Amino acid sequence: MNEENKMKKQYGLPTALAMVIGIVIGSGIFFKAVKVLKLTGGSMKDSLLVIGIVGLICIVCSLQFAHMGKEYVNCNGLVDYAEATLGPKYGYIMGWFLSTFYYPIIGATLSYIGASYVSMLIGVEMYGQHTTGLAVFFMITIIAVNMLSPKIGGKLQISTTIIKLIPLVLMSVVGLAIGLINGNSVAALNHITDTAVDGGIFAGICAFAFSYEGWISATTINSELKNPKRDLPLALTIGSIFCTVLYMAYVFSMTATLSIDEILAAGDLLPVIAFGNVFGNFVSSIILVFIIISCLGTANGMILCGMRSFYSLALRGMGPKPEVLCEVDKTTGMPLKSCVISMALMGFWLYQTSTLFFQGPLVFNGTGNPEWFFAWEADEICIITLYALYVPMFIKIILSGKNYGFVYRYLLPLLSTAASLFMCYCCYISYRIQVLYYLIFFAIVMGIGIYFMEPKKK
Repeated sequence: MNEENKMKKQYGLPTALAMVIGIVIGSGIFFKAVKVLKLTGGSMKDSLLVIGIVGLICIVCSLQFAHMGKEYVNCNGLVDYAEATLGPKYGYIMGWFLSTFYYPIIGATLSYIGASYVSMLIGVEMYGQHTTGLAVFFMITIIAVNMLSPKIGGKLQISTTIIKLIPLVLMSVVGLAIGLINGNSVAALNHITDTAVDGGIFAGICAFAFSYEGWISATTINSELKNPKRDLPLALTIGSIFCTVLYMAYVFSMTATLSIDEILAAGDLLPVIAFGNVFGNFVSSIILVFIIISCLGTANGMILCGMRSFYSLALRGMGPKPEVLCEVDKTTGMPLKSCVISMALMGFWLYQTSTLFFQGPLVFNGTGNPEWFFAWEADEICIITLYALYVPMFIKIILSGKNYGFVYRYLLPLLSTAASLFMCYCCYISYRIQVLYYLIFFAIVMGIGIYFMEPKKK
């Protein structure tokens, strides 16, 4: 690879930590929490258990990858880890999945959710055609900012992380204090329910995985960190533990002024109502703005990673037209052609989310038939796929990591493997037949990628 096509070392620990916390803490905590409560029948104990289990899985896997981050310092973290453990072909498979599914799905979903909250703010329907158009505008704007100036994109990531932490920390501290003083929080813990969905805890784990996901994306800028062997492990470990504690405190604080039934009835409006009860209606409007910033800040982190994904494959001489996609623009220092492809894929997944998923079942069946082929939520099921792709890497470390010692060769890989397989089981319990539908589509896309697998001259 030519020196002119190498990415510059321009980020430090603050940006890496902001990426982990900033990508993890996004829209998920604001609307997945209510879904988990519904799946568990309104049981706060079970809901907190769900949050804790997913957080523990995140911490275990992040510790494993933090150790791997010390060993492999290359262009695109996760792809490099897959290549280092199982060879270039598996690295390519991982990279192709991230490029075509993971990054564009999460980026498009977050843009759409951010747009829906804007619709709520201005008092119009949350999930209309105007929401899709606004989401397109957000995606294009974020991509343009990161293409023209990567440093601005990094600073944007840090600033939006600080902004989104304000309401979460504020409610966690004040709400918990009020709830413990007036006794509402204790009553919520003792709330007895018999309306939980069959397998509700497992389905809740699958749903809430979205609220934690994103920590692994920080590995994408591994080669752009000034001190990757120190900064990446610190960012992954500190970030995942911080998010777990904050999530549990925030969700529990919702009981300060609302009963479980009121929380369930609030739905997506829960943050606005809860903050309004504690701090007043004016503050609740400001909180909605914070939520929008949170969604778009998280989308910025995902899009920032996705813009580099095809570039990473091209550096290996793999994928479509690697000699073209590995080029870095001399003015912006960004792989512009890779950015364009990423933008097109986000457009497709935005269509899948806004039309085929949200509107498809209702349009074609009238009742929201779960048998509809695209009734699976792309943002949730693609995350579980990523956990499944981790498993061969963990097993390989167990078989060949002779220099790692007991903890990093056996304990962490075994725990990480068990955690990942458990996530797959939860996905099956949640989606049933739709898992098969997703796997059919997944096989088609991955088959196209395999066609371009053979390395070409760099």
